[in-house]
Formats: sequence, C-alpha cells, structure tokens
Amino acid sequence: MDNLEKQLICPICLEMFTKPVVILPCQHNLCRKCANDVFQAANPYLPTRSGSLTSGGRFRCPSCRHEVVLDRHGVYGLQRNLLVENIIDMFKQESSSSSGPTQERKEETPMCDVHEDEKINIYCVTHAVPTCSMCKVFGAHKDCEVAPLGTVYETKRSELSDGIAMMVGNNDRIQGIISQLDEACRVIEENARRQKTKVCEKFDHLYSVLEEKKRQMSQKVTAEQEEKVNYIQGLTKNYGDHLEESCKIVERGIQTMEETEMALFLQNVRDLLKKIEDASSTAHLDKVERGYEKMDHYKVDFRRERKALSNLNFIPDDDDENEEGGDGEAGEGARTVSGGAAVSAPPAQPNAPQQINPSLSPTRSTPST
Repeated sequence: MDNLEKQLICPICLEMFTKPVVILPCQHNLCRKCANDVFQAANPYLPTRSGSLTSGGRFRCPSCRHEVVLDRHGVYGLQRNLLVENIIDMFKQESSSSSGPTQERKEETPMCDVHEDEKINIYCVTHAVPTCSMCKVFGAHKDCEVAPLGTVYETKRSELSDGIAMMVGNNDRIQGIISQLDEACRVIEENARRQKTKVCEKFDHLYSVLEEKKRQMSQKVTAEQEEKVNYIQGLTKNYGDHLEESCKIVERGIQTMEETEMALFLQNVRDLLKKIEDASSTAHLDKVERGYEKMDHYKVDFRRERKALSNLNFIPDDDDENEEGGDGEAGEGARTVSGGAAVSAPPAQPNAPQQINPSLSPTRSTPST
C-alpha cells in the first residue's frame, strides 16, 4: 500500500491527487488545479475568466519536460484519468477499512527517529530538518531556532511553486530561442535549396550535351557488338548441334557394347564406327579468329575535357556584374569558370563533334568463314 500511495502523489503539490485528475499527452498525471497553476505561471499574459484560462496555450510537464499544447479550453480540455481517480477512491476505502492499530499507526506517522513515540511536529530552522518537540527540549535541537511545521510547510511550498513557475518561464524563453534558431535553419535550407537548383540546371545542360554524344558513340560500339555476338551465337548453335549428335552416337555405342549376340553386334558396329569417325571431326565448323572478341579499338582521349570540367567553380562576387553586363551574343553558355575565376570562352560551334583521337578510329574484325 505504501508503494501504491507513492504512485498517487502529485508532482506539483506533493500530496495525493485531488480529483479531478487529468492525464497529459506524455501519460503523466496532475491534479487539474495544479495543472492550471502551472499553466497560468507559464502563460501569464493569456486572458482569464474566473481564474481559469479561456484560450489555448502551452506548458511543460513537470515530470518529463514534454511540451503540452492546449486548445481553447485550456486545462479543462485535458482528458480526465478516471482510472487513477478510481484507484484513489479504492485506496482511501482500503485505508479507512483497515484495522484499528494500523489506522493509529497511519495517524502517528511520520515519527521521530530519536524519540519513537513522538510525532514530527516542528521544524528546525537552524538545521533545516523537521523534528519533534522532545528534540527541541532535551535533544540535539534544544539550542536551535524552530518554527511551526505548518508555517514552514506553506513557506517552502510557496518557494517551490515560485521556483517551478520561474523554471517554466525560463524554459519557455529558451524554447523561443530554439524556435528562432529553427527558423534560421529553415531559411538557410531554403536559400541553399534555391541555389542548388540553379547549379543543377546548369549542369543538366552539360549533361544533355554529354549524353547525346555518349549515345552516338555508344551506337557505333553497339553495332559491332551485335554483329559479333550474332556471329558467335551462330557458331555456338552449330557446335551445340554437333555436340548433341555426338552424345546420341555415344549413347548408341554404349547400347551396342551391351549386345551379347556377336552377329547382331557386327551388323551394327560398321555403321556406328563410320558415324563416330565423322562426328570426331570438326573441320566443317567455323573457327573464331584470335582476338576477335576485342573491342579496344574504340578509344577516346578526354584528358583535356576532364581538366576543363575539373576547374569548374562558382563565379566570384566581383564578376557578377560583368557576367550580367557581358556581350549578349555570347549568352549564358559562353562563360566558363576555370580555377575559381570566370573567363570568357568562344561560343560553341553547332554540331561540333566530340574530339576523338583520329589515330584510334574504330576498326572491325572480319569473322573467318
């Protein structure tokens, strides 16, 4: 029962929950009155009516600091935890129906550790601990300043409430700073996205030129590839047919070897030996020339172009005005960037082919027949 009672203590008033009990989105519970006090401390400028907030706002859970956002009903819009309220009722009924000695023991707690028969009923201001009257008269606190337990309780509770309200306010201010930082991050991301889009558009234009040239050059390689592959596939089929015929002859030879009748064996073996001799020869099948599969005669040299592309960079701010006021005939595509500086480049000639080493033009091997 003691462990259950600890679970029914409100983290604000440090007493057993007072109905109605509300449950926060983070699944922690508060007395509705305590929740309203924390809410008002966190939202001092929101309009109120009869001591209750009438518009939405937010505050943080005192147990886990999770932010609770309320609608226009304020804390009265939070869901009541009927389960906890029922448990409180059952706990109180169980406590009231307990035996007499147990009830007396409940009423006498907490007791002084030194004087076990004395209740803790005063507060030692000097040592900041609650104690009993006997400790003040005869014990360790006889020379200390003391105060009524209820007075100190109200004072400390007020200090704790003020401290919680101050922390809630500080947390809200910090949350405001975090919101500003989040907004700054959003603006930076938006600006970066816009600039990356512009850069990507420039590169997409270059990609389209390179893709077209790649398509044209790849078609030449593909044409020879298809021709050679078709030829090889034809040879593969011829050799496969020859292999299949040889397997049939081998199978027939094995069956003939199993023939025990000599006359029948000699009648069949002559034709079989002729077929074996014919099948053993592959002179009628084409042979592939040595190096026929090579395709390395299609060579290109892009070192100069690669160097030019590797030197691409952003135009310095000083050159922005020169870029905007440049020769209109040159156009946007007539300016390149090399080594971090903008330089003028001659306009590209229409239909200018990609430079390829002329000494390495593709040649084709002729399959042997």
